[in-house]
Amino acid sequence: MPRRVRLTIRSGLRHWGLSQVTESAELLATELVTNAFKHGCGDVGVRLYVTASHLLIEVRDGSPVRPVSGRAALDDEDGRGLLLVSSIADHWGVSPDGTTTWCSLPF
Repeated sequence: MPRRVRLTIRSGLRHWGLSQVTESAELLATELVTNAFKHGCGDVGVRLYVTASHLLIEVRDGSPVRPVSGRAALDDEDGRGLLLVSSIADHWGVSPDGTTTWCSLPF
């Protein structure tokens, strides 16, 4: 699924003339999708929106449990996804019902 999401994002951004944010958008979506599969409880869905100045990425995971940033040790393989999202996106958050995590990326 993460590979398919990256390909879809690349294609959509090229269509919208936003290829300059492809690398960051792929990384953000991959982190959110990976978290959704790992911690969610249901079908995972991805939606992209384009506003006048931002790309918005939403990932639905069906779980009402709100995600939290991990505290990974230097040799841990997990626990850095939301830290990456926080450092790359200009904003990120969770829907009121906890089932969707989103982020925005300026272009």
